[in-house]
This record gives sequence, structure tokens and C-alpha cells, in this order.
Amino acid sequence: MTPDEREELRATVRSALQRDDAAAILAEQLGAFGLAIPEEHGGIGCTLAETHIVCEELGRAVSPVPYLSSAVLVPQALLAAGAHDRLPDLAEGSVTGALAWAERGSWDPAALRAEVRDGRLHGVKEHVLDGAEAGFFLVPALLDGSLALFEVEASAASVESLVPMDQTRPQARVTFDGAPATLLSADGEAVLERLLAVAATALSAEQLGGAERCLELTLEYVKTREQFGRVIGSFQAIKHRLADMYVLVESSRSLSHDAARALAENAPDAAERAAMAQSYCAEAFQTCAAETIQLHGGIGFTWEHQAHLYFKRAHSAAQLFGTPAWHRARLARTVLQGDAA
Repeated sequence: MTPDEREELRATVRSALQRDDAAAILAEQLGAFGLAIPEEHGGIGCTLAETHIVCEELGRAVSPVPYLSSAVLVPQALLAAGAHDRLPDLAEGSVTGALAWAERGSWDPAALRAEVRDGRLHGVKEHVLDGAEAGFFLVPALLDGSLALFEVEASAASVESLVPMDQTRPQARVTFDGAPATLLSADGEAVLERLLAVAATALSAEQLGGAERCLELTLEYVKTREQFGRVIGSFQAIKHRLADMYVLVESSRSLSHDAARALAENAPDAAERAAMAQSYCAEAFQTCAAETIQLHGGIGFTWEHQAHLYFKRAHSAAQLFGTPAWHRARLARTVLQGDAA
């Protein structure tokens, strides 16, 4: 897409997310679920740079639309595994796929213990995004001691819906007790390495969108709220805090967009750029969400105001697919290994 087309996509998605039937509009009218799926597999044939825009807008709206799971992670996993049968349905939005990855709160591939024996999957996966809506799961699990990627029908698993802190992002615990599993890729480590970069970059887009909206809401408020006969936005202390939020948002934008370009172009350092983006954007969003509540004063602490939605999304998203500290540690190891070479 050209820059103008991307901005048109952004405006259209933003408008759609204001409606109750946003998921249907995104899938059926805009084709947003198939943006990064090749045309020969029923998609539009764009890149992850375009899905990045959609993720930004979803983050701004703290939307519950199952886009990250079913339109980004699952299609990218299938493409990486060379398994294309499910892609047309995912592009249409007629089926929801979910990635059942984490175990015991960890996304570290080395920590996974679920395994397939005699074609049947055994194990428990946690923090499965949109797991209760899924028609099928993609599951990294051990096969003869090596990590592989499998597909499992949702009807063969036991799915427990959870009540997470961020109720705008449904999660589930999925138990596989002898569920029939179809092998998609014997090289699960390579698939997960790619998916980790995709997940970190997509999350950074959501976090950027959320942080930007927090800044906008706070600016609107301080321009109208009066104290001691003056709008509070005129106080120097408030200006300094807003300036700090602005720096966090713009720095997040640079890092997140850079990571998206690296993924779209298959740059050799895409994983490193993704780690930098997610670790920075996660903490920037947390800070901006906290400042939004503080600078809104008493109303910011109420359930009726939307500030709490951003605060919850910021803190829950910072735990998905690895914490900022974990991403920085992986990045440091990569840099040290490069220096040693």
C-alpha cells in the first residue's frame, strides 16, 4: 500500500471500531482479517505493515475484536509452517483460530512441556487469547523431544474461560488430554522464533495506539478542567508531565513502526527490532495509562471513566508473549553473541 492508502485504511478502521458490529465490518466489508494473507490463499496480499495499522487502532479503542490471535498470529504461524488449508476461512473471518502457547505463565520455548505421543496431545496451555471462541488451536508441543507445531480441533480440547484483569481481551486455559493432533511443522523452534517477533511487533502497535489515546484523552481533559480559577493544563507541572507522555508516545511510534517495516521486509534483524519495540512500548503504555488516571484526578479512578480500561490493558499486555525484561535479556544475549563472533 502507498502511504495515502495506509492512512485511508487507518481512518476506515477507526470509524468501524466505533460500531457494535466492528468485528463483522472488519472481516466482511474491509477484509482486514486477510490483509497479510497471500491472495492465492484467499487474502488481500498485503504485509504485516498493514496489519500493524489495524493493531494500532485496536489498541486505541481497547477493542475485544479477536484480531491479534486470529488475523495475525495464527495466519503467520500457518504460513511459516507451510500449512495453508485454514487460511481462506481465517481471511473471511468465518472461523477463529487461537494460538495455545504459554505454559505456567511462560512463553519461553525452552519451558514448554506439552507433548504428543502416538498422535495425541497431552498438556495444559494458559493465557490463550480468544480461546473460548476458537474453532481450532495451533499448539507448540514436544514430539520425540523436539519442539513441533500441531493443529488441534477445539472440540477435542477442554476449554475454560478465564476472567482476566483486562476483560476486553478474553483468555482461556486449554487442557489437551489425548486430543488428536495434526503435525504442521517438525521445526517448531523456527516457527516460534518467527511468531515471537510477529507477536512482539503487533503488541507494540497496540501499546502505541493505547498510549497515544491516553495522551489525547488527558490533553482534552486538562484543557477544560479548572482549579484556582485556571485550567489545569496551564500549570507548569502538568505541562512537564504531558511533555513526558508525548516523548514516550513518539519514541514508541518510531520503534514500533521500525519493527513493522523490518518484519514486512524480512530484515535479518527483525527479531531484535521487535524485542526493542515491545520492551519499550509496553513500559511507555503503562506509564501513560498511569499518568492518565493521575491527571484526570478523582474522575480518573472511577469505573465509569474509560481510563481504567487503558490501565488494565497496559499492564496485562506487558505480560503477553514475554515481559519487557525478558525481551531485553534475549536482546542482550543476541548482541553479546554477535560481538563474540
